[in-house]
Amino acid sequence: MLADFSFLHPHRIFQKLKQQGGVFNYQKQTIAGLLAGKDQTLRERIEWAKMLMDPTDISDVTGAVLKFLVNGHGPNENWTALFKPGERVRLRFINAAAQMIFNVRIPGLRMTVVAADGQNVRPVEVDEFQIGNAETYDVIVQPTEDRAYTIVSEAVDRSGMGRATLAPRPGMTAPVPALRERPLATMKDMGMDMSAHAGRGGAAAAAAGAPMGHGNMPGMDHGGAAAPPAPPGMAPPRPRGSDVMADMPGMDMNMRDPKNAPQVKMGPGVQMISPMPMDRTGDPGQGLESVGHRVLVYKDLVALEPNPDARPPERALEIRLTGNMERFMWGFDGRKFSEKPPPYAFRRGERVRVTLVNDTMMTHPIHLHGHFFELVHAPVGQLPRKHTVNVLPGGKVSFDITAEGGDWAFHCHMLYHMHGGMFQVFKVRPFEGEAA
Repeated sequence: MLADFSFLHPHRIFQKLKQQGGVFNYQKQTIAGLLAGKDQTLRERIEWAKMLMDPTDISDVTGAVLKFLVNGHGPNENWTALFKPGERVRLRFINAAAQMIFNVRIPGLRMTVVAADGQNVRPVEVDEFQIGNAETYDVIVQPTEDRAYTIVSEAVDRSGMGRATLAPRPGMTAPVPALRERPLATMKDMGMDMSAHAGRGGAAAAAAGAPMGHGNMPGMDHGGAAAPPAPPGMAPPRPRGSDVMADMPGMDMNMRDPKNAPQVKMGPGVQMISPMPMDRTGDPGQGLESVGHRVLVYKDLVALEPNPDARPPERALEIRLTGNMERFMWGFDGRKFSEKPPPYAFRRGERVRVTLVNDTMMTHPIHLHGHFFELVHAPVGQLPRKHTVNVLPGGKVSFDITAEGGDWAFHCHMLYHMHGGMFQVFKVRPFEGEAA
């Protein structure tokens, strides 16, 4: 179980986040970095500053105030799981952190993913995977050597890591890798289709303008074109600072154009509206585009058993994930839960295709209580079933649900985002005349 912990009271953390955006971000770009030719160029930094956005703002609460734990143990405590050389070991990773997304790997040992959120999937061999808050992944490893291996759970913003050991005997240790260079947000994270610049922007710009298969469904008149990703988990390297923002035609486009999302309530809680959100289920996650090894992506996941309900959706619903990172305001469709917005209404048993569009520059692990939904990217009847999905910045994710009767919490599982307003209710009622 992966977790984060702070000696600072959560209410104090939230207060600080409301008072100053990026208060815990100690990895900002500096003048010294500019003079050394690191990260973004001066021109790119100016463009980002005009939009009041910080490309280093990957996580709200960082290793500056958090400690990262594995089964309740810190990195120096060396929590150890034992194995016999040659045996197959099943490991279940659960992200129980309040706020941090983790990148998990075991250097020197490949992992075979066999389940996601407790649901069996076709085996996928990977070197690393990103796990959002409330997600779970089951992996099988088969260490053949009589030596120790380090289990690494690195914070998504590279501000710290959790560490444990897989070993044949207690007391053994393995080398602990250094933290990798912290990632930078890109134009893709702003929801801009970079297909015209794919040759210059590498993974951050690799996208084409093919529409989603459900684009003609009734009610789906919002959002931009979807984009097939680069080969899953194996995007080419991208030079630091190659954002292509400064040379991109149309960079003066309106980042808050309400025509792109007419259902959104515009106000101070909406910092931006993604002008061209893309399907990013083939992307490995922020900071993992050019790590040089195989990283799990959602499009790798295919259900092992047939879906219990393979009916096509009867209608479609688009929900925009909105926020203002400087004011630490979060919501759905521009509304915080404290504003008492009407719940999203469903009829019991109906099939609905829900599309989540991320209009912020942070990844949001969105969780629905009482349901398993099917991510829409695999063969019909074999869609992977999950209860939580990471929606990457500037991206969109579609899933089908069969509505179960009741009132169900629907929220971002980053608890400070949930507390800041990114919470709603799925209200499911019987059809008229149907017994409750």
